[in-house]
Amino acid sequence: MSRRIRFCSLTLLIKLLSAMPAMAGELVVVMAPNAPLLTRDQVAQVYLGRSNALKPLDLPETSAVRDQFYKKATDRDAAQVKAVWSRIIFTGQGQPPKEVPDATAVKKAVAGDSKLVGYIDKADVDASVQVVLSLH
Repeated sequence: MSRRIRFCSLTLLIKLLSAMPAMAGELVVVMAPNAPLLTRDQVAQVYLGRSNALKPLDLPETSAVRDQFYKKATDRDAAQVKAVWSRIIFTGQGQPPKEVPDATAVKKAVAGDSKLVGYIDKADVDASVQVVLSLH
């Protein structure tokens, strides 16, 4: 292979890798301090609109953490979850999770309301919230 072709191939590879979204580490579901632990199924039920026991929070659609969360918690991708919520909204049976801008907003919201549940990268956890489920 010529040097020019190898250089172009390497340049293309670097551009593709830099365009990929950053992958989050371990994801955790968080609630107010002293909240009970949750199962993956309970979290899925809340985030798929099948349970009104808790009020879910969502990160923005552009968040890589959001995509990973839905895959790990519900075995669905973000588009499939959006379709579920479209049906729920259309039939008047509920409202989708409230969207907040980042992990800091998730922590602030759940720390102040025992009925709220959110998800963040484990690296963002601090004493203001209780980890109720780890998603590996």
